[in-house]
Amino acid sequence: MINLTLKQLRYFEALAKHGHFGRAADVCAISQPALSMQIKELEEQLGTDLFERGARQVRLTNFGEAFAERVREILRSVDELGDLARASRSQPVGRLRIGIIPTVAPYLLPTIIGNLTNLYDGLDIHVRETLTSKLVEELAEGRLDTAIVALPVSEPSLTEVALFSESFVLVRPSEDEGKPVPNREALREMRLLLLEEGHCFRDQALSFCNIQSALPRELMDGSSLSTLVQMVSAGIGVTLIPEMAVAVETRSASVSAVRFQSPQPSRTIGMIWRKTSPLAKQLLRISEVVRQSAEAMREHHDSVWRAQDFGLNGLAQPSNRSGAETAPSPKRQ
Repeated sequence: MINLTLKQLRYFEALAKHGHFGRAADVCAISQPALSMQIKELEEQLGTDLFERGARQVRLTNFGEAFAERVREILRSVDELGDLARASRSQPVGRLRIGIIPTVAPYLLPTIIGNLTNLYDGLDIHVRETLTSKLVEELAEGRLDTAIVALPVSEPSLTEVALFSESFVLVRPSEDEGKPVPNREALREMRLLLLEEGHCFRDQALSFCNIQSALPRELMDGSSLSTLVQMVSAGIGVTLIPEMAVAVETRSASVSAVRFQSPQPSRTIGMIWRKTSPLAKQLLRISEVVRQSAEAMREHHDSVWRAQDFGLNGLAQPSNRSGAETAPSPKRQ
């Protein structure tokens, strides 16, 4: 009889994911020799190799790939047993594994974490920042409980809850301040700086400009919104960023930020989780905290625009000297 342990299965999953004994050992908080011994013992019990060992990395064998699929199902089921226990509590407690896309995380995440920890003393928040495609994959595999992304995701196995919408803002060199705001046709003639492939915000910006393809000289890629804004400051081109990012990204750059004429380009941000998650009711409560956090931040940003006499019709630009402020916490539920 094969006597496998959950510890061995978690060590196996870590090595399968990272493909490197050292990195997997770090994730599991054990020494590399101890991890190697556990994997070797697992292979001996199974009577076959799970990994092909190379000089720099390890790869799953054919059997190892099939074994990995079953291991993920087992570990996901085990985790859901813990979720069932947490779901029986009157309020969210314990570990919350939350994913978030890079074009939201730096601007909204500090407020969300602050508000959640103020409301729920027993909540242990673990954050994962990556692209939507990866977040959806990790949700499906049970590695995350929920994620904050741009909607729609349109995955039948996931629940989508829309939280708020926000406009895109044009960022251009400071010397362009006061010039008419370009429409989408004019933007297609400009050098547009966008996030690299894989970011949903890139696709949304291209959709607004109705750009299907472009020559390399017309489009330039950046790895973050910060990089794009600094490139604009250097006079390389123009870019679009979500409104929540304006205060943070433009405060140290010589740029001008301006809203578009109506209809303004925008996106909808929401939370997603597995339809089968035992934590669904608690995640719905958490989504309301996220919505309130975002609403408070948006009200603050709007007040800054109004206080500086910058209209909402796209005819003027907010100062780039205003810094980000933490939005007020929602009332304790």
